[in-house]
Amino acid sequence: MTTKHANAKHKPFGIQLQAHQVVVRPLLTEKGIHRASRNNQYAFEVHPNATKDDVRSAIEELFNVKVTRVATQNKHGKSRRFRNRVTPARPWKKAIVTLHSEHRLDFF
Repeated sequence: MTTKHANAKHKPFGIQLQAHQVVVRPLLTEKGIHRASRNNQYAFEVHPNATKDDVRSAIEELFNVKVTRVATQNKHGKSRRFRNRVTPARPWKKAIVTLHSEHRLDFF
């Protein structure tokens, strides 16, 4: 088997996401605000099919910052109760993005 580049990263086949499609919304929680002020880390809800590289390029493109690290978590949908009904909440993906020390994001 011959490939063009031996160390090339392979992108899985499927949909190609634009930057505004990758980032769904920022997560503004008490813990997230603490992380932002102390560690320069910001949390976002991202598209479930987005990879770490997709998240990195989307954040850099949308906010004009330098990203040093991306960590992702898949959150399962917990069941929610309302009166006699039990319905599942949808699963979602969370990304915690660490920015370079020179860059900041202001959501307020």
